[in-house]
Amino acid sequence: MADIFDFKDRVAIVTGCSTGLGVQMAKALAGQGCNIVAVARRQNLIDEVAADIAKEYGVKTLAVKLDITDTAAVDAAVDEILEKMGRIDILVNNAGTGAVAPAEDITDEQFYNEFNIDLFGSFRVARAVAKKAMIPAGFGRVINISSMYGLVGNKVAPASPYHAAKGGVVNLTRALAAEWGKYGITVNSICPGYFYSPLTKETLDSEFFQANAKTMIPLERYGNEGELDTAVCFLASPATTYVTGVALPVDGGYTCM
Repeated sequence: MADIFDFKDRVAIVTGCSTGLGVQMAKALAGQGCNIVAVARRQNLIDEVAADIAKEYGVKTLAVKLDITDTAAVDAAVDEILEKMGRIDILVNNAGTGAVAPAEDITDEQFYNEFNIDLFGSFRVARAVAKKAMIPAGFGRVINISSMYGLVGNKVAPASPYHAAKGGVVNLTRALAAEWGKYGITVNSICPGYFYSPLTKETLDSEFFQANAKTMIPLERYGNEGELDTAVCFLASPATTYVTGVALPVDGGYTCM
């Protein structure tokens, strides 16, 4: 039987690939032989990530500095990636932000910024990659990183712009899946729950958040490093040919209650 997670010679773009979940997902794909394009705004960080992945997994890597709110820059970045890597098979739209404040105190600027990055930014990159690489090739795997908060509300960390933008990502995923299926492109979203990272560890280990996990999450804990790996590899696999338009929660069961 063929290896259904064989990514040899494939090329994946991972946005927001300077820290955290973006790096974890890039390493998951690289571990299956995928060549990685690390994309983010901070050149020093993506240079380090690309070098580490190349050394650890022996795959080809490229670091591309990009602000996904700049349409011209997105188009130029995709052109550069195609010139240097030759193809783009997988796009993981992971770059995002999050404004936390009571809805009545959220400013217009915060709301606009959230949509411009999380929703419109994901669309900008997907549009350019599909038009320039995936539609001509007749193949593609687009994975948009939404959130469990794109599926439900919450009373723990008020973030109405984030909920709205990530909910938009879920339905954008469905719309693109419907349009691009005829080109051999699948478009799916992953909706992570809370995951441990250097930035979240102190918060998630607090007494309040630990009590919240016991009450709100069936598995009674937050996500650990590596627990998104199987989801991203499944949706990115060339063998996953009949799954599209899906919003896949990876949240310990948070959204099942």
